[in-house]
Amino acid sequence: MLNLLTHLHASIPSPTWSYFDLGPLRIHAYALCILLGIVVATVWTNRRLVARGAENWIVLDVILFAIPIGIVGARIYHVLTHPGDYFYEGADLWRTLYIWEGGNAIFGSLLGGAVGALIGARFAGLKFWSFADAVAPGLLVAQALGRLGNWFNNELFGLPTTLPWGLEIQPSNPAFPVGLPAGTLFHPTFLYEMIWNLLGVVAIVVLERRLSLRWGRAFGLYLIWYGVGRSIFETIRIDPSGTLFGVRTNVWGALIAVLIGIIIIVVQGRRHPGAEESVYLAGRSPAERKDSKPLDSKRATESNGKGATVARKVKSEKSATSRLKK
Repeated sequence: MLNLLTHLHASIPSPTWSYFDLGPLRIHAYALCILLGIVVATVWTNRRLVARGAENWIVLDVILFAIPIGIVGARIYHVLTHPGDYFYEGADLWRTLYIWEGGNAIFGSLLGGAVGALIGARFAGLKFWSFADAVAPGLLVAQALGRLGNWFNNELFGLPTTLPWGLEIQPSNPAFPVGLPAGTLFHPTFLYEMIWNLLGVVAIVVLERRLSLRWGRAFGLYLIWYGVGRSIFETIRIDPSGTLFGVRTNVWGALIAVLIGIIIIVVQGRRHPGAEESVYLAGRSPAERKDSKPLDSKRATESNGKGATVARKVKSEKSATSRLKK
């Protein structure tokens, strides 16, 4: 028993399964983690939007566009930054679509998701930046749950370590570095990023209450927080990755995210120093739509009335002319 406890405290075991079969369907733990993250982020974003005056579940009108385009963006970004894994002589190009094998880059999902959210917010009548602020902490929760999926896949671990929380990886794992002895432990980068993301949730919620982070500034803080953490954790990962000037592409992506976050906070702070009065675009709030209906109806009635009067007058004049001709 003592040896078991010592072993448990000396390392973090990796799961021995990553999927289960349900009839003809194969359910991957990685996919379940992503789906759980989407659900949690959606529910929390809805609550935050409703608290700011939005209609209940209007968030669904936005994520209808943001999620699918975000998933496509995530996969495209990953494939383009790991061309050697997918494009070589005799390669099965269909594997570029196998998202259940892992490989969904967060920076690609942010780019694609932003495009989708912009379209969805316009469709729903919401301000894009209002939605971005509302979804910011939920994104970090979703990303933390997504990293749990990496643990089930036994992937994206870091350099070898002798720390008591080192991650166990089987030598049979294709990602296990050649030349290292069995039993070597690795940095659990999935766990580091999970903890960092959850701390970021607390930071965003606390700071937006104290500093009234609206008009996109909460989202800017999200980009800075995630970008700083990712730029650090990425440097100790040992999975293959494209590089630019000797630096992993995801580090560049993280630094760009930090820069964009700073720009958003500074620019939006100057453009909108006051409070955010509504999350809706002008004329698109429920109250404004309700007020506009009677006016439109009245105008239509008046227009129809005028048209009827003119028609009767024309008809009367035609009748008089006809009698004169007779």
